[in-house]
Amino acid sequence: MAVTFEDFNFNRQILNAIADAGYTEATPIQQKAIPPILNGQDVMGIAQTGTGKTAAYVLPIIMRLKYAQGDNARAIIIAPTRELAMQIEENAKQFAAYTDLRVVSVYGGLGPKTQIELINKGVDIIVGTPGRFMDIYLAGHIVTKTLQVLVLDEADKMMDMGFMPQINRILEVVPVKRQNLLFSATMSDKIHQLSNNFLEFPTIIEVTPQATPAQTVNQHLYHVPNIKTKINLLKKLLDEPDDIKKLIVFCKTRAVAEDVYKFLLRKFGEKDVKVLHANKGQNTRINSINSFKNDEVKILVATDVASRGIDVSDVSHVINFDVPVVIEDYVHRIGRTGRAFQSGEAITFATPSEEYYVHKIEKLIRQTIPITGIPDEVFIEATPYEEKQDQAKEIDMQKRRDDPDFKGAFHEKKTLNQKLKFKAAREKAQPSSRHGKPAGAKKFRKKH
Repeated sequence: MAVTFEDFNFNRQILNAIADAGYTEATPIQQKAIPPILNGQDVMGIAQTGTGKTAAYVLPIIMRLKYAQGDNARAIIIAPTRELAMQIEENAKQFAAYTDLRVVSVYGGLGPKTQIELINKGVDIIVGTPGRFMDIYLAGHIVTKTLQVLVLDEADKMMDMGFMPQINRILEVVPVKRQNLLFSATMSDKIHQLSNNFLEFPTIIEVTPQATPAQTVNQHLYHVPNIKTKINLLKKLLDEPDDIKKLIVFCKTRAVAEDVYKFLLRKFGEKDVKVLHANKGQNTRINSINSFKNDEVKILVATDVASRGIDVSDVSHVINFDVPVVIEDYVHRIGRTGRAFQSGEAITFATPSEEYYVHKIEKLIRQTIPITGIPDEVFIEATPYEEKQDQAKEIDMQKRRDDPDFKGAFHEKKTLNQKLKFKAAREKAQPSSRHGKPAGAKKFRKKH
């Protein structure tokens, strides 16, 4: 039987805000996490993005705080990226619409002045990225002694991004007596270790088998020989636009994202396409996300900086133009579609040197991604020599990573110094050159 939000112990203000947001049924993570969080227990949630986990902890926090009180934060939510922090802030404000709770978000990319001013006016909930939070704390503008709830969201991503020192410092400066909530898409050894340091007898909630893509996502894998063929295949898939309502194209680097963006720009024009990567200024990124969210543009080209924290409800398709090297990012990327009971399509293009990561992803998600043949109309380009060499080097490196004794075709690619050492050693071993002259004769003639 479907669980509705009326089944929880929420007050009328929260239920009205939930109704305004258009939510009726609780998702599995909400059903499992809300009761223990409302009871004040520490909770560890293993839940991928798109499962409704933000509401699973924000709603009980609002219920616990009820109304504005004092000047200092009583709940702190730490998230890995500014996009996710902005998203959580938006959700918190939406659910607290009928209360007077004050929500402030703090993140880098723009000056801290406005953020500090808002905190100094009085705050109940602070949402922030680890670095900016610590900067403002150390500058003396955040007081933690009134803290009741601390949330670490997407803890696995924070670890991947190297935020562990900041997280440890945050844990040092907050009161010992508090409720702790930890959310992560994967359950690695590092997360286990963090949960042991951070949580007291936690309730552990796992809504899907670890790192499993949402059941509502149809996955497809195309084996393609090179980048130019990827572009041709992308063109063909976009020539059937009836199915594609909203699309995110994920690329592994800013350079590739820019190239794909330029190609799509020629095809669709600026009104339909936006690009999102770390080189873009903060305002450009916010504008890109908002215009995609508000259906002003249909296609968003993005690097993984954007793959978490964009809560866009009706993304119909995700295309992995490149296979992610951080394999967990595959789950996050395709989690952009098939959100909250809707179905979606996740399409991945893999060159021979990317197949290694596809196998690792399949192992992680415990699924085989179905292979789809390239349509006949797609022109398959010949792989240029340089790209072929790069692929061969990458495959060699992968084999060496799995087997340190493997000697590949490129194992003698050495630095200039090493090459000179090899040459000197060779000449020592073979004193005469090809023409039967002493090895030093040539040099001697040059000098004189």
